[in-house]
Amino acid sequence: MRKILAVETKLYLREWPVMLYTIVLPVGLLLILGSIPDMGRPDPALGGQRVTDTQLPAMMTLLAMLTLAFTVLPTVLTTYRERGVLRRMSTTPVHPARMLAGQLLINVAVGVVSTVLVVVLGRLVLGTAMPRQPVGFVLVFLLGTAALMAMGLVIASLATSGKAASGIGSVVMFPLMFVAGMWLPREVMPQALRVFSDYSVAGPFAQAMRATWAGGWPQPLHLVVMGAALLVFGWLAVRLFRWE
Repeated sequence: MRKILAVETKLYLREWPVMLYTIVLPVGLLLILGSIPDMGRPDPALGGQRVTDTQLPAMMTLLAMLTLAFTVLPTVLTTYRERGVLRRMSTTPVHPARMLAGQLLINVAVGVVSTVLVVVLGRLVLGTAMPRQPVGFVLVFLLGTAALMAMGLVIASLATSGKAASGIGSVVMFPLMFVAGMWLPREVMPQALRVFSDYSVAGPFAQAMRATWAGGWPQPLHLVVMGAALLVFGWLAVRLFRWE
Protein backbone atom coordinates (compact mmCIF):
# COMPACT_ATOMS: atom_id res chain seq x y z
CA MET A 1 0.00 0.00 0.00
CA ARG A 2 2.87 2.37 0.78
CA LYS A 3 4.39 1.81 -2.67
CA ILE A 4 1.04 2.48 -4.32
CA LEU A 5 0.64 5.70 -2.36
CA ALA A 6 4.19 6.76 -3.21
CA VAL A 7 3.73 6.11 -6.94
CA GLU A 8 0.28 7.70 -7.10
CA THR A 9 1.52 10.75 -5.20
CA LYS A 10 4.40 11.22 -7.66
CA LEU A 11 1.99 10.94 -10.59
CA TYR A 12 -0.35 13.40 -8.91
CA LEU A 13 2.40 15.96 -8.33
CA ARG A 14 3.39 15.79 -11.99
CA GLU A 15 -0.08 16.89 -13.05
CA TRP A 16 0.34 20.61 -12.39
CA PRO A 17 -3.12 21.55 -13.77
CA VAL A 18 -4.67 19.36 -11.08
CA MET A 19 -2.65 21.09 -8.38
CA LEU A 20 -3.65 24.43 -9.89
CA TYR A 21 -7.38 23.74 -9.74
CA THR A 22 -7.47 21.98 -6.38
CA ILE A 23 -5.04 24.08 -4.32
CA VAL A 24 -3.91 27.26 -6.08
CA LEU A 25 -7.33 28.25 -7.45
CA PRO A 26 -9.32 28.08 -4.16
CA VAL A 27 -6.58 29.85 -2.20
CA GLY A 28 -6.02 32.42 -4.94
CA LEU A 29 -9.72 33.21 -5.25
CA LEU A 30 -9.96 33.55 -1.47
CA LEU A 31 -7.18 36.14 -1.40
CA ILE A 32 -8.34 38.01 -4.51
CA LEU A 33 -12.03 38.18 -3.61
CA GLY A 34 -11.24 38.81 0.04
CA SER A 35 -9.21 41.88 -0.89
CA ILE A 36 -12.29 43.56 -2.42
CA PRO A 37 -13.40 46.25 0.09
CA ASP A 38 -17.09 45.33 -0.01
CA MET A 39 -16.25 41.77 1.00
CA GLY A 40 -14.95 43.00 4.33
CA ARG A 41 -18.04 45.01 5.25
CA PRO A 42 -21.00 43.69 7.27
CA ASP A 43 -23.71 42.39 4.95
CA PRO A 44 -27.35 42.56 6.17
CA ALA A 45 -28.19 39.61 3.90
CA LEU A 46 -25.73 37.50 5.89
CA GLY A 47 -27.06 38.57 9.28
CA GLY A 48 -24.50 41.33 9.67
CA GLN A 49 -21.52 39.07 9.01
CA ARG A 50 -18.81 39.92 6.52
CA VAL A 51 -18.54 37.75 3.44
CA THR A 52 -14.97 36.99 4.50
CA ASP A 53 -16.10 35.74 7.92
CA THR A 54 -17.72 32.46 6.89
CA GLN A 55 -19.19 32.60 3.38
CA LEU A 56 -16.01 33.05 1.35
CA PRO A 57 -13.72 30.55 3.15
CA ALA A 58 -16.48 27.93 3.27
CA MET A 59 -17.12 28.33 -0.46
CA MET A 60 -13.44 28.01 -1.32
CA THR A 61 -13.16 24.87 0.79
CA LEU A 62 -16.19 23.45 -0.99
CA LEU A 63 -14.73 24.41 -4.38
CA ALA A 64 -11.63 22.33 -3.71
CA MET A 65 -13.62 19.30 -2.58
CA LEU A 66 -16.07 19.48 -5.48
CA THR A 67 -13.19 19.67 -7.96
CA LEU A 68 -11.48 16.67 -6.40
CA ALA A 69 -14.65 14.58 -6.13
CA PHE A 70 -16.22 15.33 -9.52
CA THR A 71 -13.30 15.89 -11.89
CA VAL A 72 -10.04 14.51 -10.50
CA LEU A 73 -11.14 11.24 -8.85
CA PRO A 74 -13.55 9.92 -11.52
CA THR A 75 -11.30 10.99 -14.40
CA VAL A 76 -8.23 9.23 -13.00
CA LEU A 77 -10.06 6.01 -12.12
CA THR A 78 -11.92 5.85 -15.42
CA THR A 79 -8.70 6.47 -17.35
CA TYR A 80 -6.99 3.66 -15.44
CA ARG A 81 -9.85 1.31 -16.29
CA GLU A 82 -9.87 2.48 -19.91
CA ARG A 83 -6.14 1.74 -20.27
CA GLY A 84 -6.45 -1.66 -18.60
CA VAL A 85 -4.43 -0.72 -15.52
CA LEU A 86 -7.02 -2.05 -13.08
CA ARG A 87 -7.49 -5.25 -15.08
CA ARG A 88 -3.75 -5.95 -15.12
CA MET A 89 -3.49 -5.26 -11.40
CA SER A 90 -6.18 -7.87 -10.74
CA THR A 91 -3.75 -10.55 -12.02
CA THR A 92 -1.10 -9.56 -9.46
CA PRO A 93 -1.03 -9.95 -5.67
CA VAL A 94 -1.89 -6.24 -5.45
CA HIS A 95 -5.67 -6.04 -5.78
CA PRO A 96 -6.96 -2.99 -7.68
CA ALA A 97 -9.01 -2.11 -4.61
CA ARG A 98 -5.75 -0.85 -3.11
CA MET A 99 -5.37 1.49 -6.05
CA LEU A 100 -8.87 2.76 -5.37
CA ALA A 101 -8.09 3.24 -1.69
CA GLY A 102 -4.86 5.02 -2.58
CA GLN A 103 -6.65 7.43 -4.89
CA LEU A 104 -9.22 8.21 -2.21
CA LEU A 105 -6.53 8.86 0.40
CA ILE A 106 -4.54 11.11 -1.93
CA ASN A 107 -7.58 13.17 -2.90
CA VAL A 108 -8.64 13.57 0.72
CA ALA A 109 -5.08 14.58 1.64
CA VAL A 110 -5.04 17.22 -1.10
CA GLY A 111 -8.39 18.48 0.17
CA VAL A 112 -6.97 18.76 3.67
CA VAL A 113 -3.96 20.72 2.39
CA SER A 114 -6.20 23.08 0.43
CA THR A 115 -8.49 23.61 3.43
CA VAL A 116 -5.59 24.27 5.80
CA LEU A 117 -4.19 26.86 3.39
CA VAL A 118 -7.60 28.53 3.10
CA VAL A 119 -7.92 28.71 6.88
CA VAL A 120 -4.34 29.81 7.63
CA LEU A 121 -3.80 32.27 4.76
CA GLY A 122 -7.29 33.66 5.20
CA ARG A 123 -6.43 34.39 8.80
CA LEU A 124 -2.96 35.82 8.14
CA VAL A 125 -3.75 37.87 5.03
CA LEU A 126 -7.43 38.78 5.33
CA GLY A 127 -8.01 38.51 9.05
CA THR A 128 -10.77 35.93 8.63
CA ALA A 129 -11.75 34.03 11.73
CA MET A 130 -10.51 30.54 12.42
CA PRO A 131 -13.30 27.94 12.67
CA ARG A 132 -14.78 28.65 16.11
CA GLN A 133 -16.18 25.14 16.48
CA PRO A 134 -13.20 22.99 15.45
CA VAL A 135 -14.74 19.64 16.40
CA GLY A 136 -17.84 20.34 14.38
CA PHE A 137 -15.71 21.69 11.55
CA VAL A 138 -13.70 18.47 11.31
CA LEU A 139 -16.87 16.37 11.52
CA VAL A 140 -18.53 18.31 8.72
CA PHE A 141 -15.40 18.23 6.57
CA LEU A 142 -14.98 14.46 6.88
CA LEU A 143 -18.66 13.63 6.42
CA GLY A 144 -19.15 16.04 3.52
CA THR A 145 -15.95 14.94 1.82
CA ALA A 146 -16.89 11.28 2.13
CA ALA A 147 -20.33 11.94 0.65
CA LEU A 148 -18.90 13.89 -2.30
CA MET A 149 -16.25 11.25 -2.95
CA ALA A 150 -18.94 8.56 -2.98
CA MET A 151 -20.80 10.55 -5.61
CA GLY A 152 -17.58 10.85 -7.61
CA LEU A 153 -17.10 7.08 -7.46
CA VAL A 154 -20.56 6.60 -8.95
CA ILE A 155 -19.54 8.83 -11.85
CA ALA A 156 -16.37 6.75 -12.26
CA SER A 157 -18.55 3.63 -12.29
CA LEU A 158 -20.86 4.91 -15.03
CA ALA A 159 -18.40 6.74 -17.31
CA THR A 160 -16.88 4.79 -20.21
CA SER A 161 -13.80 6.97 -20.67
CA GLY A 162 -11.74 9.61 -18.93
CA LYS A 163 -13.20 12.34 -21.13
CA ALA A 164 -16.72 11.15 -20.39
CA ALA A 165 -15.99 11.14 -16.65
CA SER A 166 -14.65 14.69 -16.84
CA GLY A 167 -17.70 15.85 -18.78
CA ILE A 168 -20.22 14.16 -16.48
CA GLY A 169 -18.40 15.48 -13.43
CA SER A 170 -18.50 19.04 -14.73
CA VAL A 171 -22.20 18.80 -15.57
CA VAL A 172 -22.91 17.69 -12.00
CA MET A 173 -20.42 19.98 -10.26
CA PHE A 174 -21.42 23.41 -11.55
CA PRO A 175 -25.13 23.17 -10.62
CA LEU A 176 -24.08 21.94 -7.17
CA MET A 177 -21.76 24.93 -6.84
CA PHE A 178 -24.67 27.24 -7.64
CA VAL A 179 -27.19 25.74 -5.22
CA ALA A 180 -24.51 25.61 -2.52
CA GLY A 181 -24.26 29.41 -2.66
CA MET A 182 -21.06 29.86 -4.64
CA TRP A 183 -22.51 32.79 -6.61
CA LEU A 184 -25.72 33.55 -4.74
CA PRO A 185 -25.80 33.25 -0.93
CA ARG A 186 -28.53 30.97 0.36
CA GLU A 187 -30.00 33.85 2.37
CA VAL A 188 -31.08 35.65 -0.82
CA MET A 189 -32.21 32.58 -2.78
CA PRO A 190 -35.90 32.07 -3.61
CA GLN A 191 -37.64 29.73 -1.18
CA ALA A 192 -37.90 26.84 -3.64
CA LEU A 193 -34.19 27.06 -4.39
CA ARG A 194 -33.39 27.11 -0.68
CA VAL A 195 -35.29 23.87 -0.18
CA PHE A 196 -33.47 22.26 -3.10
CA SER A 197 -30.17 23.52 -1.73
CA ASP A 198 -30.85 21.93 1.66
CA TYR A 199 -31.03 18.48 0.04
CA SER A 200 -28.28 18.84 -2.55
CA VAL A 201 -25.35 17.50 -0.44
CA ALA A 202 -23.18 20.45 -1.49
CA GLY A 203 -25.67 22.86 0.08
CA PRO A 204 -25.67 21.13 3.49
CA PHE A 205 -21.87 20.85 3.29
CA ALA A 206 -21.52 24.60 2.72
CA GLN A 207 -24.10 25.63 5.32
CA ALA A 208 -22.73 23.27 7.95
CA MET A 209 -19.22 24.54 7.24
CA ARG A 210 -20.38 28.13 7.68
CA ALA A 211 -22.16 27.25 10.92
CA THR A 212 -19.05 25.71 12.47
CA TRP A 213 -16.91 28.59 11.23
CA ALA A 214 -19.22 30.96 13.09
CA GLY A 215 -18.99 28.90 16.29
CA GLY A 216 -22.22 26.92 16.09
CA TRP A 217 -23.13 23.34 15.33
CA PRO A 218 -24.53 22.23 11.97
CA GLN A 219 -28.24 21.65 11.68
CA PRO A 220 -29.26 17.99 12.13
CA LEU A 221 -30.89 18.07 8.68
CA HIS A 222 -27.57 18.91 7.04
CA LEU A 223 -25.78 16.06 8.82
CA VAL A 224 -28.58 13.63 7.94
CA VAL A 225 -28.49 14.62 4.26
CA MET A 226 -24.73 14.17 4.03
CA GLY A 227 -24.85 10.89 5.93
CA ALA A 228 -27.67 9.56 3.76
CA ALA A 229 -25.81 10.59 0.60
CA LEU A 230 -22.71 8.75 1.82
CA LEU A 231 -24.70 5.56 2.42
CA VAL A 232 -26.72 5.69 -0.81
CA PHE A 233 -23.95 6.71 -3.19
CA GLY A 234 -21.42 4.52 -1.40
CA TRP A 235 -23.71 1.52 -1.91
CA LEU A 236 -24.24 2.43 -5.56
CA ALA A 237 -20.49 2.80 -6.10
CA VAL A 238 -19.85 -0.65 -4.64
CA ARG A 239 -22.56 -2.22 -6.79
CA LEU A 240 -21.73 -0.43 -10.04
CA PHE A 241 -17.94 -0.04 -10.00
CA ARG A 242 -16.19 -2.04 -12.73
CA TRP A 243 -12.53 -2.99 -12.70
CA GLU A 244 -12.48 -3.56 -16.48
